[in-house]
Amino acid sequence: MTTRIPRIAVGGFMLESNSHSPVATREEFQGQCELRGAALEADWRSPHPKAPGTILGFVAAMDRSGPWQPMPLLHAHVGASGPIDQVYFDELVDALCAGLRAAAPLDGVFLSLHGAAIATADDDPDGTLLERVRAVVGPRVPVLATLDLHGNVVPRMVDNADVLVAYRTNPHVDMFERGADCSGALLEMLAGMRPTAAFVKLPFVPPSVTQNTKFGPYCELIAYGQSRRDADVVDVSVLTGFTLGDTPKNGMSVIVTTRGLPDKARALAREIARHAWAHRDAWVPRLTSLADATAMALDCGRNPARPSLIFADVADNPGGGGRGNTVWILESFLRAGVEGAVFGPVFDPALAGEAHRLGEGARFDAVFNRDETHPLSGRFEAPARVERLHPGAFVGRRGISGGNAIDNGPTALLRVGGLQVLVISRRDQARDPVQFEMMGIDLARVRSLVVKSRGHFRAAFDEFFPDDRIVEVDVPGLTTPVLANVAWERMPRPVYPLDPEMSWDC
Repeated sequence: MTTRIPRIAVGGFMLESNSHSPVATREEFQGQCELRGAALEADWRSPHPKAPGTILGFVAAMDRSGPWQPMPLLHAHVGASGPIDQVYFDELVDALCAGLRAAAPLDGVFLSLHGAAIATADDDPDGTLLERVRAVVGPRVPVLATLDLHGNVVPRMVDNADVLVAYRTNPHVDMFERGADCSGALLEMLAGMRPTAAFVKLPFVPPSVTQNTKFGPYCELIAYGQSRRDADVVDVSVLTGFTLGDTPKNGMSVIVTTRGLPDKARALAREIARHAWAHRDAWVPRLTSLADATAMALDCGRNPARPSLIFADVADNPGGGGRGNTVWILESFLRAGVEGAVFGPVFDPALAGEAHRLGEGARFDAVFNRDETHPLSGRFEAPARVERLHPGAFVGRRGISGGNAIDNGPTALLRVGGLQVLVISRRDQARDPVQFEMMGIDLARVRSLVVKSRGHFRAAFDEFFPDDRIVEVDVPGLTTPVLANVAWERMPRPVYPLDPEMSWDC
């Protein structure tokens, strides 16, 4: 057991890479969150940090435990995008490792990772980062990390970390708690505990809309895994993986970490994996056609006695690498004459910039996606009026972003026929009611709300739209949960459900 104040390095890198999306650039990261050294610590101590809840939870738990010396490295994240530019990623890892060397001697390292990153030349950036960190600190310094439950885990990640802890909730409202879990495990290691981890990879890629942890098959699987924990078990993590990474890493993973009992870890990981495989047929997406969704929105606008609805554009989720700009639902609702519907946030910097130049009250022909080249986005033009403008910075109040400082860049609210469209300049999903409320929208009075999000909106907008008023719409997009519609290139095969007749055992 160490007798001096422990020196703990803290940093992170978080990216969920959709291989079909444009490259995630240095500018994209720096526009959202890139914090180095003292700036990282200043941020996590601030009232409204940009750093993720995992870092905040780890730091808070370490603060409660007694004296410690945090050694801030760097943290960089974007919500989800394409592969990270290799040169920029290499620079991040070099800088993080240089920080580790400068901070020596260290008693531990905590990293906030995602686990589903890819780079333009590296299929496994998370594994590369962990391997580089281990090479710097050596085999005896504890290395612990949090992972998103959409992480695509490979053995190299498990081998180079002592403890990996994944979120248990989707939407991810437990990031703070999982960071605190890593603090607890680290303190045990400083007192002499030696963790042992076991890892099982399943040939199973569940569609995104089946991964809610409030109800459904993932809820049951998470509960099953947690029910198997006892005094010997540090953590049980069941990760569905990020399907649209389309890499050899794809697939569900089970990681079990025990207190020095490798045989128990292996047996329990296999048991949970077999349980998941035995219930794989339950993970079936159930989407609503665009025609039916349009009819439902028409009825909402015409019949004030009908409960309002929220329509999730799950195939264009910026939180999964979508562009956040497809026009298929917007075009259908407008042509049908839907009234009282609000859309957003739609990512279109050119359109938002034009609205800001014209000013509030201006009327013009709005061209959606004039600068977008991806064929799934679509181009659409309609007469519009600028209703309200905003610089785009806000503090989240609920769900995954509660208390966090967010900046969507210059933002405009446009009136297009009977619809209102929220247009932003920095790509983001519908994450918080404030995105709409700061534009003067009363969500309690909206008849139909169309959100660019797959599921994180559920934790923020549930005060207005409970689960039974959520409609997931089947339209084209980069984050479609209809796996048969994806042009797979590197997905390991066979894999369920793309190869439904396959067999497997671990």
